[in-house]
Amino acid sequence: MQELRATQELRATQDFRATPPHPIWRDRRTVALLMAASLTTMANATISPALPGLERLFSGDPNAAMLTRLLVPAPALSVALCAPLAGLVADRFGRRAMLLSGTILFVIAGCAGLVLPDLPTIFASRLVLGIAVALIMTAQTALVGDYFTGKDRSALTSLQISARNFGGLIFISLAGWGATLSPRLPFAIYGLAAAFLPLMWIAIVDPPRSAHSRGAKPADSAAGHPPWRARLALLVLLQALTNMIFFVMPTQLSFLLEERGYNSAAMTGAALGVLMLSGGGFALLYPRIQRAIGHLGIFAMGYVAMALGFLLLPFATTASTFAATAAIGTGYALVSPCFIALTLGLAPLRRRGLAGGLLTTSVFIGQFCSPLLGTPLIARYGFDGLFHGTALLLMAMAVAAGAVGVLSWLNLRSALTSKRMPVSPRSSLP
Repeated sequence: MQELRATQELRATQDFRATPPHPIWRDRRTVALLMAASLTTMANATISPALPGLERLFSGDPNAAMLTRLLVPAPALSVALCAPLAGLVADRFGRRAMLLSGTILFVIAGCAGLVLPDLPTIFASRLVLGIAVALIMTAQTALVGDYFTGKDRSALTSLQISARNFGGLIFISLAGWGATLSPRLPFAIYGLAAAFLPLMWIAIVDPPRSAHSRGAKPADSAAGHPPWRARLALLVLLQALTNMIFFVMPTQLSFLLEERGYNSAAMTGAALGVLMLSGGGFALLYPRIQRAIGHLGIFAMGYVAMALGFLLLPFATTASTFAATAAIGTGYALVSPCFIALTLGLAPLRRRGLAGGLLTTSVFIGQFCSPLLGTPLIARYGFDGLFHGTALLLMAMAVAAGAVGVLSWLNLRSALTSKRMPVSPRSSLP
């Protein structure tokens, strides 16, 4: 009886994870998951072009300067608190209901800024939006691991980053245009998420219960790799730092451009659009580059590109601003799929929801901390000081990744060479 049950569970898992149609984007599950991924960018950076206008609109509030800057990363606070719990719930009760309920809450909380009367209540609605994002991202990351393996999973992680960037290009460009009419109008863009619900409802199904527990294969569940928790913790910390650096762009760029005399709403929308476009394009190249230079090589390359972008930002000409945002978007888009791919490869299947929740938490902790650290640094050292210091930090991260990559390659080469060399009888003598 137990053998029959085990056979049925294994067959159900194999049917569930059947090879998807190729190319992978023709799978409707892929399209639904990419729609969910695009909501990440919409959650935060969409209102960036409206920040100076909102600060002027609520200028009577003595805390307007700080509250306005916190509106963009505010969802990060509730995501950081809720995502690990959401991961545990997803592992125990399934992903589908979490994804759908999160998307509905996303629409309601996101559009609330259209009608709320003051900055504190808008800030509160952004915190609720963060709960929705925690549900969406945790379920979405776990489903990527549930549905796909191997090259398909690697391809989908790069497509996710492209979806976030191209979605961000559309959303932020619309927000830049809308902010020139009214600083409240960008909040209406969150209503677009309602159009994603029908396909999510049809395409997304929960994996069979066996896929959460006994049906996992050792290779997929990371059996035999006890240190996976320590490695995951390292990835979580690195992702938090990376996002804290990257989020300088949507939280501070509009204020830099306004200080330098630009029409901040239009210019910020255009500059962030360039960032998203370059990131979306280069993210599509991730599988090919990863096969060529490995994950550590991608980390080194991506951080060098981001450092170059931050070195260009202080010039604040139109050309240098667009070049800087393109470089930062490219670097961030290259390193981001590494975090997802490495996490899904490390975590056992039964802990994939928790791992996805922790990774989601790291993203938004970095985003929330960015203005809290960046604004005082700008007040003390100016924009140029912040950008130069950030570039130095990124170069140090690139050098560290490159050094570890070279050492790993030398160790692997030495091991392969020693296996090929015949052992001399004299080598065993003292």
